[in-house]
Amino acid sequence: MQQTPIKSFFFEHGPKAVILLHAFASGPVDVRMLARHLEHDDYTVYAPLFTGHMTPDFSDILLQGSPQKWWLDTQRAITFLKDKGFKSISVFGISLGGIFAAKALEEYPELIGGGSLGSPIVRKRQFSVHETFMQMAKANFIRYHTNEVIMNSKLAWLDANIDGLLAKIAAFTAEVADDLPKIKRPYFIGQGLADEIVNPRSAGLLRDQLVNSSVSFHEYPAASHMITVNKAHKQLESDLNSFLTKLYE
Repeated sequence: MQQTPIKSFFFEHGPKAVILLHAFASGPVDVRMLARHLEHDDYTVYAPLFTGHMTPDFSDILLQGSPQKWWLDTQRAITFLKDKGFKSISVFGISLGGIFAAKALEEYPELIGGGSLGSPIVRKRQFSVHETFMQMAKANFIRYHTNEVIMNSKLAWLDANIDGLLAKIAAFTAEVADDLPKIKRPYFIGQGLADEIVNPRSAGLLRDQLVNSSVSFHEYPAASHMITVNKAHKQLESDLNSFLTKLYE
């Protein structure tokens, strides 16, 4: 049975607006539990879907997506909330989404703050994103009941081409890292110390380069990469709540 592709979601529940940006090769499901928690505390939450993500064909991430298109998706998310009349907007992202949250805070001084969760903005040696991507691609094709011959052909193509996109993401991220001193609003950093994708030391390097921002820094000792949904999620929600309460005073 064909599954319905995951889309963006918008939970409108108060004048304080939060944008949540998802991870690479995933979708808004990454942040849905966090969004429901924030909605319960009277925040409006918008989580856009990055171009090319969460379709039945994982190849769409490469064929349709790029850092430039995902940056445009982020800009459109900000415009979406502004057009609805929201004045107080913050932006957060997990992993890839954190890169674009930082970019947004660099380029939109009207945003009141934000942050990144498990995000490789300032890079130490990373773990194998290539292998993780290929595992996720295979799982996605199986989920959508892709013919085995077609699946194997597409996986071979992805294996040969994913590194080109990863290089483009790295180049885009380096530009974001160079502009971190432009951020002058409060910034939240959350990092799992058992992260299997992003080197946990990257979080401390990010903190050190936010020289003009008030940083709220949080490490979660036993947590792996997806801290919005794993064993760290309750502590993350509590920490983020405290940060947002001060941010929206």
